[in-house]
Amino acid sequence: MTPQSDEDEVWRQIVASFNDTAELDAADQPWPDSENLPAEPPRRVIKQSDEEPLPRAEEEFTGVGERDGEETDEDDEGHYVPPPPPPLPKTDTATKIAWLALFGGPAYLLLSAALNWRLQGWMLFTAVAAFIGGFVALVVRMGDGPPNDSGWDDGAVV
Repeated sequence: MTPQSDEDEVWRQIVASFNDTAELDAADQPWPDSENLPAEPPRRVIKQSDEEPLPRAEEEFTGVGERDGEETDEDDEGHYVPPPPPPLPKTDTATKIAWLALFGGPAYLLLSAALNWRLQGWMLFTAVAAFIGGFVALVVRMGDGPPNDSGWDDGAVV
């Protein structure tokens, strides 16, 4: 027999048994040993060095090499408090107006529809024009070049 004929025979068996129902008996299925949990969880041995003493239970570790002696609640034990985020970058007036127009136009239309206000033609035009103008202004101001502070290496350029 050639390897091709063996594969054809296996394929014929698969096709012939396509509509057969599977016999599902969980008792016949072996349980993999990798799924068994150990009877006793492994214990970690922590070796104390002579150089740095371990912190006392009432001290809270606040950062790299810093300890704060303030007493804390038991719920906060081991809780990481991140540093405050940096301030948001300052935006110029044109960008603020563009964001206001981008969200203000549709918000005005939505509010007027929800409250059943009757809009005149120029009001509707102004709201739609503000949305489109705000979007265009933000896209134009994005720029397509690298940032000014990127240095001499601008990464992989294709």
